[in-house]
Amino acid sequence: MRRFIKAVSGEKMYFEYGDEAVEYLKSKDKKLAWVIDHVGHIDREVDSDLFSSVVHHIIGQQISTKAHRTIWQRMNDYLGKVTPETINSANIAELQSLGMTFRKAEYIKDFSEKVTIGKFDLAAVKKMSDTEAIDALVNLKGIGVWTAEMILIFCLQRPNILSFGDLAILRGMRMVYQHREIDRKQFEKYRKRLSPYGSVASLYFWAVAGGTVPGFTDPAPTKKLTKGVKNNTK
Repeated sequence: MRRFIKAVSGEKMYFEYGDEAVEYLKSKDKKLAWVIDHVGHIDREVDSDLFSSVVHHIIGQQISTKAHRTIWQRMNDYLGKVTPETINSANIAELQSLGMTFRKAEYIKDFSEKVTIGKFDLAAVKKMSDTEAIDALVNLKGIGVWTAEMILIFCLQRPNILSFGDLAILRGMRMVYQHREIDRKQFEKYRKRLSPYGSVASLYFWAVAGGTVPGFTDPAPTKKLTKGVKNNTK
């Protein structure tokens, strides 16, 4: 089984999965098995700190990847490190000046205050079930179900998250299974089939949606999306 050592001293961390997950998915789904063999192991970078991950995801909602990276870098340069203490030391105007909207700055300040006074327990969330953790996160201002699901994958490394709210996952599924549409009922059929490794399957659906596999086309009617804007994708 392939494993990755958790990041220390600035080293990168990747979503951890190994042969057990891969072989299980391949045994359950022949079409996905072909994709897995074609793509190989996917190294997908993840966060290690839940507080900064929530802030990171709030900033990134509905903006381009480039803008997200720029604002996040400005915030780290300005604060030194994104922690409750450094967020509390800045006011909303200062956060907004880094390039985010006033509302996002409010959401981040509110989250930081809740962590500081103990109204949001980061350690407790890490121990919760997937459903409980999502419920806790969506109670924060600025966090919806999709964002909570992405935090569960890309920070908590939960192995069984397959998001119906993610447009790229749905696109990847349409391309793999050649459906013009993936409705909720059909999605649930695939989700159950790919459980308990939905997060690993997600990595491969994202890869397909991103054009990693030549020759795959999306059978859905063409819909134009603004280039570079993240619309429930990761």
